[in-house]
Amino acid sequence: QTYADAASFLAALPPPEQLRPGALVLDVRMPGMSGLELQRLLAERQFPLPILIVTGHGDVPMAVQALKAGAYDFIEKPFKEQYLLDMVGAAIRVSQEALARQSRQRSVGERLARLGRREREVLDGILAGKLNKVIAYELELSVKTVEAYRASIMLKMEAGSLAELATMVAKAQG
Repeated sequence: QTYADAASFLAALPPPEQLRPGALVLDVRMPGMSGLELQRLLAERQFPLPILIVTGHGDVPMAVQALKAGAYDFIEKPFKEQYLLDMVGAAIRVSQEALARQSRQRSVGERLARLGRREREVLDGILAGKLNKVIAYELELSVKTVEAYRASIMLKMEAGSLAELATMVAKAQG
């Protein structure tokens, strides 16, 4: 999809959770806001899709600036059409992985939010590597109650093992 300028793109930009895999190709010289200014603005908004910068007026400092600001690639005109297509394809694959990862993190976050206060306390004990009897003592619960909470946590979190539970929680929080 193409846009006449940065303002048109920004006006049509969906919320992050509705973004589909893709890549953004910006020219350094665009009407209104430059490609580098738009890149900077999108970085502030934590825009998740890869950005490729193209220019017919680039220099090394400009390329370094774009890459340090997170550009996927900096392509000088004239360029081979196939090179641009290859870079866009690679950037789209990167975005697919990133959006899938963000979706999994959101899903785990939603499951964590469904846990009750006591389940959260038991989960904290589990993640700290504590035995059920230690968790029970610290929370002034019976071991059977901790075991019930533990089973409920595993079910709500859709975890098949403690290792899987710990990994998903760590990724969601980190």
